Amino acid sequence: MSRAPARRSNGDRANLYSEITDRIIAELEAGRLPWVQPWGTDRARTAVGLPRNAGSGRPYSGINVLILWGAVIERGYSGQGWLTFRQAKALGGSVRKGERGTTVVYADRFVPEDERRRALEKGEAPQAIPFLKRFTVFNTDQCSDLPEDVATTAPPVPEGLILPRAEALIAGTRVDFRIGGNRAFYNPMYDFVQVPPPQAFYETLNWHRTALHELGHASGHRTRLDRDLSGSFGSRKYAFEELVAEITAAFTCAALSIIPTVRHADYIASWADVLREDNRAIIRAASQASKAADWLMGCLPEHVVIPATTLDNEEVA
Repeated sequence: MSRAPARRSNGDRANLYSEITDRIIAELEAGRLPWVQPWGTDRARTAVGLPRNAGSGRPYSGINVLILWGAVIERGYSGQGWLTFRQAKALGGSVRKGERGTTVVYADRFVPEDERRRALEKGEAPQAIPFLKRFTVFNTDQCSDLPEDVATTAPPVPEGLILPRAEALIAGTRVDFRIGGNRAFYNPMYDFVQVPPPQAFYETLNWHRTALHELGHASGHRTRLDRDLSGSFGSRKYAFEELVAEITAAFTCAALSIIPTVRHADYIASWADVLREDNRAIIRAASQASKAADWLMGCLPEHVVIPATTLDNEEVA
């Protein structure tokens, strides 16, 4: 016998409606239209389509489509498959520790037993009561050990886009390195790097610089070189760590005979602010970058031959 859903107060429903509406407003204020898939022609090639339950294959509908599209965009997930915690476990997998879920809703109507009796006694049609139920779901990117037909499948990288030496170095670091999504970042809390696929970049050499930049951040993890990675976005500490990672990428690119590039003007401006406030910052940043580059190059397997390269100081700066 199925149980009737627990009743929710009008206040609970109103709060849930407000949460959803506020989320959509925030998307609009950020200049995004949550009902237009911005990745349809995106070179990052996040999977196009409706979000679906990765276990049953059933697509989500209504407001849940907008909620889950928004989560894919905000967090750079590479797939449209979602599971509850229990569903992931039932499939033999698990949600990785510390992952934050996304709340979706189930809306329906039901007729309580006492209303059925009242309507029967009065000879009236029973009145159904609307209800909303919350569920927390996780993108398959957030799960481990799922079956192959359920797990997110990263877009295949065409042969030759990743230089063999760079690929060997990435593997040698043993950092959790993920290819997919539409953002490049290092997550220090969960210690993983994510970079869009090489074909997402206008120049594939920039994929290598970006990958090495994010690995530069990863080198500072407490289990490696133990740098201070606690700076919040926009802070001087954050800008300094960005400078370290960028110089690390330049050093490592040069060692791998890859022409290094730099980031856009906003980053350069933040670095300039750091240097104006502390005339020793560039020396400290370059020193830490050398240690990071040495650590990365030390991860390259010995059998991979690297041609000798030189890099003068002007080129680094």
